[in-house]
Amino acid sequence: MNPQLALLACAVGVAGLFYLDRGDSKGVTRALWIPALWIAIAGSKPVSYWLGVGPANPSQQQITAGSPADAAVFSLLILAALRVVWRRREQVKPILKLAWPVLLYFAYCGMSTLWSLYTEASVKRWLKSWGDLLAVLIIATEPDVSAALRRLFSRVGFLLLPLSVVLIRYMPGIGRGYDVWGAGQNVGVSGTKNTMGVITFVILLGVVWHLMAILRDKAWPHRGRHLVAQFALLGAGIWVLLLCDSDTSMAALALGTFFLLLTALPVLRKPAAVHLLACAVLLGGAAVYWLGGEADVTHAMGRGTSLSGRTEIWKGVLETAAAHPILGVGFESFWTGGNIYRVWRHLPTGMSVNESHDGYIEVYAEIGWVGVALIALLLMTAYRRAVAAFRRDPALGALLVGYAVSVVIYNITEAGFRMIDPAWIFLLFAFVASAQIITTQAQSAESAPAVAPTSAPAEMMAGERWRGAI
Repeated sequence: MNPQLALLACAVGVAGLFYLDRGDSKGVTRALWIPALWIAIAGSKPVSYWLGVGPANPSQQQITAGSPADAAVFSLLILAALRVVWRRREQVKPILKLAWPVLLYFAYCGMSTLWSLYTEASVKRWLKSWGDLLAVLIIATEPDVSAALRRLFSRVGFLLLPLSVVLIRYMPGIGRGYDVWGAGQNVGVSGTKNTMGVITFVILLGVVWHLMAILRDKAWPHRGRHLVAQFALLGAGIWVLLLCDSDTSMAALALGTFFLLLTALPVLRKPAAVHLLACAVLLGGAAVYWLGGEADVTHAMGRGTSLSGRTEIWKGVLETAAAHPILGVGFESFWTGGNIYRVWRHLPTGMSVNESHDGYIEVYAEIGWVGVALIALLLMTAYRRAVAAFRRDPALGALLVGYAVSVVIYNITEAGFRMIDPAWIFLLFAFVASAQIITTQAQSAESAPAVAPTSAPAEMMAGERWRGAI
């Protein structure tokens, strides 16, 4: 098919999906477009690329210098998000009180810019990282969080996933790229297949959650056309994952879907059952490695026993990062300057990387063992908050637990604890939305009118007097 014709057909199809999925905006404000655009940018090539003034994958020098076009877009979105969050500050304050581990982690990251060799670049990146938190605060403070999520998944998914299929199949100059070995890979609207994989994973998990809600409720308004739109989006997303061959994202999506399906069963809608499922998955994965079965697992996922070169990368990063083990080299500073070349010396000839492909090792390299301890605290608290939210709102809580657990697994072979990364954004959302559910219920309990202990007997006595008068 002619590329222009394919692009036109895609535009018509996307417009049709938006039309089919219309009418689900009750309880959603226009401010939701801010996090939608932020997440869409996080999962795609830089804005400067689409404007024709920047590359799809910037070099280290370009990353350090930054792009004026990208900086302008991020600044506008952050300012707009700040305005919304300030207006909702009364809702935000109790949420942030429960989200103190997130604030502690951000504060330490900001402090670490002081000992970075590239302080100016590190500070800029730290300031930009607050956009992730502002985006999730907007979603969590929408009048109807579940409705806002449904709109968010649809908007971002409709914009990115069908277009990715078209770019991969009919416009390879944009939709395809090269990996660290120089081999071709399908990247869609993103810069790498892993970025394409993670944005697809987080969106599809939400689509599955949305579909389960529609299928459960026979009285869902305009149920038929919403099902058509969501199944079409699910199909496009699965197609993208298969084209990109992002094994980690597919595994994380399978894990999250597994949680959603099992927690939908009435017998498993209990916190104890959720803990059991989480432990089974985490301990099961650990047992595979302890018992020496990792080779079979990695071959089954389409990788070699070296996890597509990851073990060499991990070794190189760990040996290089050992020079600053406690505090690290500063926020988002490890892959800037000489460290990147020191890591490359540990890799096979011709292989170059700019991330460790492991979220925990990445945090250690950037901000040391202190950072690892803080991210561990954040993960444990996020999981506890999500389970507490599950007790109060099982439908939404199941999705939050699904994100919290699947992101933990995702970061074993991908670096997902990074600013403007879809996995990190939705981990923050799981934390913040859980805090919102908990605080909302606590406020409702406090504002509920107390029933006077003498009211019932008084009414009975009045009734007796009335009957006596008759």
